Amino acid sequence: MASGTAVAVLAAGLGTWAFQGPLATKDHYCWGAWEQDSGPGILGDEGFAGDDARSRTAKETPPTSRKPTGSCTLAVHSAHVYSNGDKSIQDTTVTVTYGAAPKAAEHRLTWLNDYLGNGAMPLPDGLPGAVDGARGLLVLPERCDTGDGRATAVTVDARERPGPDDTLTRAPDLGGSRVVAELLVAAANTGMEKAGCAPAKPLRSPSPVLTLPEKKETFYSDPACRIQGLDLDLGKEMERDVSYQVGAVTDDLQSCSVRVGRADVEYLDALMVAHPRLDALVKDLPGDEPPARGWRGRGVLESDHQLVRAQCAGRPTTFLMLGAPERAAKEGLFAAFANAVSQRLGCAAVAPAASKRSEGERR
Repeated sequence: MASGTAVAVLAAGLGTWAFQGPLATKDHYCWGAWEQDSGPGILGDEGFAGDDARSRTAKETPPTSRKPTGSCTLAVHSAHVYSNGDKSIQDTTVTVTYGAAPKAAEHRLTWLNDYLGNGAMPLPDGLPGAVDGARGLLVLPERCDTGDGRATAVTVDARERPGPDDTLTRAPDLGGSRVVAELLVAAANTGMEKAGCAPAKPLRSPSPVLTLPEKKETFYSDPACRIQGLDLDLGKEMERDVSYQVGAVTDDLQSCSVRVGRADVEYLDALMVAHPRLDALVKDLPGDEPPARGWRGRGVLESDHQLVRAQCAGRPTTFLMLGAPERAAKEGLFAAFANAVSQRLGCAAVAPAASKRSEGERR
């Protein structure tokens, strides 16, 4: 099983550093949440990779109390021509969204895993969200929920457009997960003000941002992510190009991602969510019945996702698996993941003991 120890190496006060003074003349972005030269490199001169051409522009639609949805996109462009004639081009975009979680179950679960899975780590100080070096999600307080009961969240996504000579997509460099968390918290505070649901005190997080306990494993071994029972049996051809990413391993969140091939094609994503506000994003999806005979809690075992929500260690906990649905049902991968994490958290097994047979049985 994956270790639950994550090393804290980045210290930062994550709070509100938006425009405050009427005499300030610097540019402001994302509804006024981000100020030029306020700290993150993407907002200062160091955010430009070239010296010959520079531009930073923004398109924004702020949320309002009548329409609590919004977005902003910051585009940073720079170019540099070297003495030998070679040219380097940078095209970085940072997009922020403010709004409710997607309605459709399949879309919502994929959306949630995109932000909480793979290499994402929880926000510090109990904030309900997660970040990595290029994206982040923060669930807002209950007072910001929509009329139909869905939780509202703020997301940040950074992308880097490849240059004309690049063969692979370039990863954006914002300065690490700490910077993404700063951008995320600032946008969330300003977004809530615009939407009229801001708490009395702005969201803050002065503690360090955790880093992954390890990097992606690029060799084949069973069990996947060192979770006992998560044995994939992919075959010798696929075993050559398999990588596992152990993400967060905490009481609030645990994730495991499996990719195959040199292009890192998504194969399997497993996720446990227990933080109350994160769990609010999925609490309406499991249905009213156990997913199959012998299972504990409520859930579904569908062709495109497997989900169960049960009491664990004194609070509702959701277990999710996306990808490889036929193999997951046949070989009990979802049951193995759910039971291993349940044991780590100190609660009763979620799946029945004879999981490989009973997991595929419908009530």
